[in-house]
Amino acid sequence: MNNDIFTLDQKDSGTRCGTLQTRRGSITTPFFMPDATRASVRGLTNKQLHSIGVVSMVVNTYHLLLQPGVDLLQKSDGVHALMQWDEPLLSDSGGYQVYSLIHRNAKLGRITENGAEFRSVLDGSLHVLTPERAMQAQFVIGTDMMVVLDDPRPTNASRSEHEKAVARTIRWAQLCKDEFKNQIVQGKYSDKTRPLLFAVVQGGPYNDLRKKCADALIDIDFDGYSFGGRHIDHKGVFMEEIVAHTAACLPIDKPRFALGVGTPEDIVRCHALGWDLFDCVIPTREGRHGRIFVFNKESQMKFDVESENFTDGFYNTFNIKNGKFKEDFTPIDARCDCYACENYSRAYLHHLFRVGEPLGAQMASLHNLRFYMQLMDLLQKKSMKLKKI
Repeated sequence: MNNDIFTLDQKDSGTRCGTLQTRRGSITTPFFMPDATRASVRGLTNKQLHSIGVVSMVVNTYHLLLQPGVDLLQKSDGVHALMQWDEPLLSDSGGYQVYSLIHRNAKLGRITENGAEFRSVLDGSLHVLTPERAMQAQFVIGTDMMVVLDDPRPTNASRSEHEKAVARTIRWAQLCKDEFKNQIVQGKYSDKTRPLLFAVVQGGPYNDLRKKCADALIDIDFDGYSFGGRHIDHKGVFMEEIVAHTAACLPIDKPRFALGVGTPEDIVRCHALGWDLFDCVIPTREGRHGRIFVFNKESQMKFDVESENFTDGFYNTFNIKNGKFKEDFTPIDARCDCYACENYSRAYLHHLFRVGEPLGAQMASLHNLRFYMQLMDLLQKKSMKLKKI
């Protein structure tokens, strides 16, 4: 694969700052991608997303296969045209959603050596997702960064289950790469016009399995590599050793995608351990429920380029639906520059939630995403030095 897509500008004590080149422009790393699961960040317009600094988003292959379906995506000339978004987009394979569905209810499908068979939760129709199908669907969707189909397992699954998942993930990754190359030839893409392809490193909580998976995927050769499975154990504890070990197994000159990460503190942790890309539903999901993210007054000092210290507690959250905000006429966050904070008070946002006005969820989501974008801005300071937390 082309080694010119990623340039590291700085690497210090595990942290990385660089530039990822996609066919729709370059992105400074580290960066966070909101989840536009069904081709939309729920409740927000493209103009609003641009206003807070969003440069890329993640769409979900599983959900787009079900609705609106590949036929409509083909007729619309892909998801970019459908949602009128001209910036880079990343599509995951949909595998995690399929397997979660099947693991919750075995009647809805089964996993085989060839892929996954599952029934739509919308109409009960039968679908088959194979490595080849996952690639073909993502080319129809038309994203700029794609993820191979892998076999995720719960962190607390047995070692033998993780061994099976690693073997299957490696085999499927090769099939995805082969189909990816076929699509490149059929579509007459060049190095500048083709999408990027990310592999996924599985292995659960086992260092040796992570290394085995990473080594095999590196031999196949991909544009970037992702952390597969959860970065926390079944008790919710951050698996620092596994996250760090997995990053250390990967090429230094390739982008690293921490799938599904996550909370602000976990993003900081993962970035300090060598990860570059992040995505999660947390900022918008929490916003829709009235939870607001704000930096602590001292947080700027903790992130200051002259400081080598970083500790927990650089931000807080509060529930705007709490009665104490009923007569709080201060800005939602006086230090934030988003539209919500520059125009509305906590009392007004509280009122919107209390009466069920959708504008409340929209403004809370907008602010939370701006908080995440500001966090990325802080992490992108090239001379920053973060201690592991």
